Amino acid sequence: MAEQLIELNVKGMHCNNCAISVHNLLEKKGLKNILVDFAGEEVKFSNDKGANVPEIIKGIEQLGFKVVDDIATHQPKFYEKVENKFFFCAIFTAPLLLHMILPWHFLHMPIVQLLLCLPVFIVGCLHFGKSAYGSVRNGLPNMDVLIFVGSTAAFVYSLIGTIENMGEKYEFYETCATIITLVLLGNVFEKRSVTQTTSAVKDLVKIQQVTANRIINGSIEVISAKDVLAGDTLLVNQGDKIPVDGDVLSGNASVDESMLTGESLPVEKGKYDKVIGGTIIQHGNIHMIATKVGTHTVLAQIIDLMRKAQAAKPPVQKLGDKVASIFVPAVMLISLLTFAITYFVGHAPAQTALMSAIAVLVISCPCAMGLATPTAVMVGLGRAAKNGILIKGGDTIEAVANTKYVVFDKTGTLTTGKFRINDIKAEVGNDIEKIRGIIMAIEERSNHPIAKSLVSELKTLPQQKVILSKAIEEKGLGMRAGDIEGNNYFLGTAKVEGSSNFNLSLYKNQILLAQIAIDDEIKPDAAALIAQLKKMDIIPVLLSGDKKSRCQRVANAIGITDIHAEKLPDEKLAVIDIYKQKGKTIMIGDGINDAPALTQADVGVSMNDASQIAIQSARVILLNTDLQSVVKFLQISKHTLLTIKQNLFWAFAYNIVAIPIAALGFLNPMVGAFAMAFSDVVVIGNSLRLKAKRLS
Repeated sequence: MAEQLIELNVKGMHCNNCAISVHNLLEKKGLKNILVDFAGEEVKFSNDKGANVPEIIKGIEQLGFKVVDDIATHQPKFYEKVENKFFFCAIFTAPLLLHMILPWHFLHMPIVQLLLCLPVFIVGCLHFGKSAYGSVRNGLPNMDVLIFVGSTAAFVYSLIGTIENMGEKYEFYETCATIITLVLLGNVFEKRSVTQTTSAVKDLVKIQQVTANRIINGSIEVISAKDVLAGDTLLVNQGDKIPVDGDVLSGNASVDESMLTGESLPVEKGKYDKVIGGTIIQHGNIHMIATKVGTHTVLAQIIDLMRKAQAAKPPVQKLGDKVASIFVPAVMLISLLTFAITYFVGHAPAQTALMSAIAVLVISCPCAMGLATPTAVMVGLGRAAKNGILIKGGDTIEAVANTKYVVFDKTGTLTTGKFRINDIKAEVGNDIEKIRGIIMAIEERSNHPIAKSLVSELKTLPQQKVILSKAIEEKGLGMRAGDIEGNNYFLGTAKVEGSSNFNLSLYKNQILLAQIAIDDEIKPDAAALIAQLKKMDIIPVLLSGDKKSRCQRVANAIGITDIHAEKLPDEKLAVIDIYKQKGKTIMIGDGINDAPALTQADVGVSMNDASQIAIQSARVILLNTDLQSVVKFLQISKHTLLTIKQNLFWAFAYNIVAIPIAALGFLNPMVGAFAMAFSDVVVIGNSLRLKAKRLS
């Protein structure tokens, strides 16, 4: 049977554990080439054995997820939205927490507390129960199991205490409701983070949604870029985006290809040159023939690369989840042993044995564990934000631990992206001030972006004034001019033997006067950043689509030895993969061409003045142009992760001490509740310490 590629849109996957659950289910059914992207809400697999697709869909939905026809048009029901679940639970949880400080007697009544807790408990069972069951069934118990077991134990314990009228010391309704409400709040933040991640692909798709001027029998027809066919003749004017990939038939233009190559200078295009869909004509106009359309364009392939990079990111299990996989079965076993030993060996009444067993579950309630990670992360993210660093989600902080490589794009990251004169090489016998005057006079007559940058810089330098009688711009070549003395000048991209570092040449009466090297300037703090990274035993790498000579100049100036120049987006992905195999890798970039690499790296970092696509693809955004923010980000991440580990130690240390005491029947539930609250205070206090902690 021929191989059939199946694509499903799956709602409700909010973490890597969800993706693993779906992946394991499909593996058990014997399916191949499985790709589960929880961020993009996509599930793909090849069906070469004629598997029953409706049965597979039913299996996925039994795990607690929903398969829909179209993500874009699907509107979840009001009660399915996690935000609405959180607000609903918060309304009932608030009075339960307030009963401890408010003097209102009716809030202390067991039946009132039961009625307030019950709606929250039902929501918790429906929300966490499915995920908990799915994770246990697949042999990967996650935090949802702890939340479900803990909240259920607290509720059942309290309910029995209420029915038996055993008094306030057997009531833990506020514990049950608070666990569920706090974790739902975390899910809300997680969902928003995922939405930001997937919007990068949506923004790239928008770039494809442009119009094209198709020429038919001498007249122009405006159509959508997606309707362009291979072989169509198109007219593209100044300021327009080139709709599809193709070849220039006639005309000349300066094309901004920085979204693809990272090249800082516009590229001159003439007859027979190739042009790429999504790039912008800054100056001039062209007639072109469409050669690659639809999914075959370079931009469409970048979108596909990004989707694959997002989906192929290896799952990073949270520290708490790793421990929970051992902790959950252990607590359940201890609880069962407590009941069995108390009832069968100790010959205690069934009620006493049951109370002791449930007491173990109440004591092991993962409240402190639930707070250990989010409180540290919230303080860490807050401190980072005060330093102009926006971090998307707590996962990022964990992902940068033990970073070995930091890979930099060149243009706009290590350099400013503004053009400047790097060098003017005057031929023997020519005065540099006279040459500056000629360049200034000629470039003042041009609207080209490079010309504007040169004029801006030359204004500040000493020069002899030159008066021109004429100046004509030759598209794709340069400027021709004449002065009042009858001399003719040419300033343009004419190449001179052995002058690979020079971009422009100036001629007077067809005799070479000077060569000009223009480049974008290196950021002043780039060298200091590279030196600091080396002190931290992190290897800096330069990865750019720009010319090798320019990359080498920047690398030499700031102290980078590992250089990868003239790389296209798919080649950048391959380079990132090589470094990831050697150690933890961070990518810092700012262009659309960097978007797949930013997604593929362990952590992508984007500059604030970067393209919107790179910002959406990255997991960290630097709000200021100060490169020292990179070091600050690494320091904050390191100390936040250390705080999380300390918090988890305290949370588990409490459980290790409290559970045996509860199992032996020596722990009064009131003391247990106080100990649980104290463990929360320790965890929160340790997290708050991070606000003012000295970073190293």
